[in-house]
Amino acid sequence: MNFPDLTDLGFWTTWVTTPVFAFMILAFVLRIVLTWYPQAPVQRFPLVLVYLPTEPLLAATRRLVPPLGGVDMTPVIWVAIFSLLRELLLGQQGILTLLLQAPERLG
Repeated sequence: MNFPDLTDLGFWTTWVTTPVFAFMILAFVLRIVLTWYPQAPVQRFPLVLVYLPTEPLLAATRRLVPPLGGVDMTPVIWVAIFSLLRELLLGQQGILTLLLQAPERLG
């Protein structure tokens, strides 16, 4: 049985970082949709799977960015932040992508 090498950057990029960014972006997009339904039971399954990982970031951001005209813009801000981070780290010219290609370029 082959176990993954946990010191391998490719493992962390493929199996950890990429899914985490994808999940968080999806979760914040779902939070945007949930703002249209303020009475949605976010403390119950399955909505709690979206609520728990996003609420700490949204609560902190709400202290800095109050609702504009009654509309909570903080999920949109976090979608932009996570999309930017994903592109900077994992995009075609991203830091981790270039690090993974470095051995091929050097020799």
